[in-house]
Amino acid sequence: MKLCLNMGYSGPKIDVPIKRILRAEELGFDTVWTSEAYGSDAITPLAYIGALTKRIRVGTNIAQLAARTPANLAMSAQTIDAMIGRGRMIVGLGVSGPQIVEGWYGQPWGKPAARIRDYVAIMRKLWKREEPLTHQGTEISLPYTGPGATGLGKPLKSILHGNPDIPIMLGTATPGNIRMTGEIADGWLSMHLVPSTMRTYLQWLGEGMAKRTDGKTLKDFAIHGWLSVVITNDVKAAIAAGKPRVALYVGGMGAKDKNYHKDSMIRRGYPEAAERIQELYLAGRKEEAAAAVPDEYVDEQALIGPSDRIMERWPKWRDCGMTMLSLNEATDEAMELMSNLVRISG
Repeated sequence: MKLCLNMGYSGPKIDVPIKRILRAEELGFDTVWTSEAYGSDAITPLAYIGALTKRIRVGTNIAQLAARTPANLAMSAQTIDAMIGRGRMIVGLGVSGPQIVEGWYGQPWGKPAARIRDYVAIMRKLWKREEPLTHQGTEISLPYTGPGATGLGKPLKSILHGNPDIPIMLGTATPGNIRMTGEIADGWLSMHLVPSTMRTYLQWLGEGMAKRTDGKTLKDFAIHGWLSVVITNDVKAAIAAGKPRVALYVGGMGAKDKNYHKDSMIRRGYPEAAERIQELYLAGRKEEAAAAVPDEYVDEQALIGPSDRIMERWPKWRDCGMTMLSLNEATDEAMELMSNLVRISG
């Protein structure tokens, strides 16, 4: 298993924790991830981080499809990869949700699965430079020939001879899109993966992978999860501190009838809690929504407690089949502990 560091997206001010990132690199962490919502972007910080580090890979978890065209994201990715050292860039891609796609980017929600397929195919064609770039997709086509087109669109090749093998990982949450991830991507980014749910997700990924023609199997497919590590003697207080974030995502990150975080909580076996959290959060009762998050829900998606409790619970994560694991908002102490646990366990 490869350890990673998740930066997330910024708050009101940009604060790239470069000292922590440098320490992660010293400890052998594989990747540092950025993300975007509706403020700071996920791409710009990677150039800064890559310039100040030597080995650690950089990736987007996730870059939103609606934020830029596939050609633009492919250009950004291969530019960063060329500037900081070939093979260090990973593109993590996702659709976000209709509230952001239509409310922030001013684009129709459309057919997300079809758009992902087109997006990935276009990026790979651009990087490979085998012929001038064309694509006839159900959601995206190049050259563009739709309303307002001049008819002068020309297939082009990338001037930059970049890395043709930049990995593309997809952040997907629905069964159908997870199957598609197994079919077309180099890896899967999951925000809600825990050891107890791995069997179901592996089945969906495997069903998609059975459609591949490139020979890739689960053995060389990256599966990435998130983990909060909190070293403390007060387990109950740490669990309580993690509840507002759960309430925010389950209750407020998405529309009432289309919230992937809520769906994931239901899938993990907490349907009543998910409904109640959303009800309270959308009514503006955020503290009550946080209080409605079950203790065990927070505890099973984190390693919380003194070092001996964390070490006792670690094997479930180590052995579940994840190949990459990001520490979320990790302290230096947590990074040191997890680095040692991974090193000791091989």
